[in-house]
Amino acid sequence: MIAEGVLTAEKAKEVRDFTTASYEADLEASKTYESKESDWLASKWKDFKSPNQLSRIRTTGVELDTLKHVGATVSTVPESFTLHRQMKKIFKARETTINESKGIDWGTAEGLAFGSLLLEGNHVRITGQDVQRGTFSHRHATVKDQKTEEEYIPLNNLARHLSPSAPMNELSLPDTQAEFTARNSILSEFGVLGFELGYSLENPNSLIMWEAQFGDFMNGAQIMIDQFIAAGEDKWMRQSGLVMLLPHGYDGMGAEHSSSRVERFLQMVDEDPHHVPPMHAEERMQVQRHNWQIVNCTTPANYFHCLRRQVHRDFRKPLIVIAPKNLLRNRACTSTLEEMGPDTIFHRVLNEQDEAVVANAANVRTLVFCTGQIYYELEAARKARGLDDVALVRLEQIAPFAFDRVAENAALYPNAEVLFAQQEPKNMGAYAYCMPRIMTATRELNDAEKRPRYVGRAVSAAPATGMGAVHKAEYDLINSEVFDMNR
Repeated sequence: MIAEGVLTAEKAKEVRDFTTASYEADLEASKTYESKESDWLASKWKDFKSPNQLSRIRTTGVELDTLKHVGATVSTVPESFTLHRQMKKIFKARETTINESKGIDWGTAEGLAFGSLLLEGNHVRITGQDVQRGTFSHRHATVKDQKTEEEYIPLNNLARHLSPSAPMNELSLPDTQAEFTARNSILSEFGVLGFELGYSLENPNSLIMWEAQFGDFMNGAQIMIDQFIAAGEDKWMRQSGLVMLLPHGYDGMGAEHSSSRVERFLQMVDEDPHHVPPMHAEERMQVQRHNWQIVNCTTPANYFHCLRRQVHRDFRKPLIVIAPKNLLRNRACTSTLEEMGPDTIFHRVLNEQDEAVVANAANVRTLVFCTGQIYYELEAARKARGLDDVALVRLEQIAPFAFDRVAENAALYPNAEVLFAQQEPKNMGAYAYCMPRIMTATRELNDAEKRPRYVGRAVSAAPATGMGAVHKAEYDLINSEVFDMNR
């Protein structure tokens, strides 16, 4: 720079001396510095609680009229806008489910969560390689005019003076709303996730999300995850509410498009598998005390609540969503508006839904704990066999672990063998994390320790097979081991 005439030797020395003196001064100050509990709190975080202050559990439901307005808006474009014919069908289907208040699919529930937060004044942003449409074509947050290529973002047209959806006259809408941002990013997971992490540190009153095109692709951001997200609060007393959406599911798509490597995230959870913390709702601080949350929701409504509670808490923790693929269009995987309405909340565990099985609790032979889309596969296999002596319980929040709810279910089926069923190989997935915690929960809370039998794929170096026939054979074997063994 000196040779090019951009900088003088004197100015270069001045910068160097200033920087060195600053480093030396800070080094000396650090030798006598004593940290305070309030150090983690930046100015924009003044109303947030530290890990040592109890945060009350809050409901996250929304008034039905507001949900209907948001649903109508995300299903609507201006009259002059030329929508692709396939998008017309998708928007029409959304509109129908909103009007009927049932059959709400994953993408619609996500839009309801985003829209309700925007109307409450919370900025919502999502980045990733195909987030505007969604890798699996479920989101369609941005649409294009087929004649002009003009973009339209329904979620930025929710407020009273913007909305084209003709909301009900009695609905009280704000004149303004927060901004929704969806940006398709370059193929740099490390860089983009790092940017969103920084954004979440700067602005806690936002829902900040990064979505991997496939969950497997998060390995391009592994350094960011290991160094900054997993341990950021422990290292630097800085909270972050960053959300990572990682599509995951064994659908015969091969080793590169099946696994978000949930086991890696679970291994980094700073939770003692042999200790049951206070679990009563009035004293539970599990999420506050641990480094992050890992969920694998199986209903659109639970996903809706999961996103909203991320903003409605008065503390922040990173959230890893093991996101579905085939559940996005699974007709069994839908919710009602009422499940997102007033006084509703996120469920850490979803109990057995079949009333015949619950009524037959004393005779239930097998209690299956599982997480994610395998539930629907197991439910279909149980129905095909006509069984009422196998109970299926879903762990929606894998970490921190729901010791209390697991123990309650084990007590409800006292004569049942306990299984943990998963799609992943035995050395992957949630089994290694959940197994000792199920044992602890049943031992400490029920005085009757249950060690869950493993059902899933055999150990493997690769996450999944690339051969369709092998995939199906593995799937059939899982069902057989759950429903047919010892019968």
